[in-house]
Amino acid sequence: MNDDVIAICAVNATLKTKGVADFALVFSDSFSINILGKDPLYKGVKVSRDDEGVAIDLFVLVEYGVNIPGVAWDIQENVKKEIEEMTRMPVKGVNIHVQGVRRDEAREDEKGAAHD
Repeated sequence: MNDDVIAICAVNATLKTKGVADFALVFSDSFSINILGKDPLYKGVKVSRDDEGVAIDLFVLVEYGVNIPGVAWDIQENVKKEIEEMTRMPVKGVNIHVQGVRRDEAREDEKGAAHD
């Protein structure tokens, strides 16, 4: 199974999770990939495999005001389920690295307009 397929499964499951705003680009991974002349295919996703199964590291931004531990738990559950169903490979770990919080600017603009 190609790591790209595993990454796609992880991206899809993560972005479907309520409270996730986006993925964060991890500088060190991006920098080393760009030196080799390649653009990172899936920013914020790192896939590792061995004989025991797959481990995924996800670097995410969450929405302002969410319960971060709850969102992280939901991401872990969703990603594990998606990868195991789509690839039939055991998932030995889904590590969530919350890199920041993002405010929804459109929502803030609506609130401001309502108070005018």
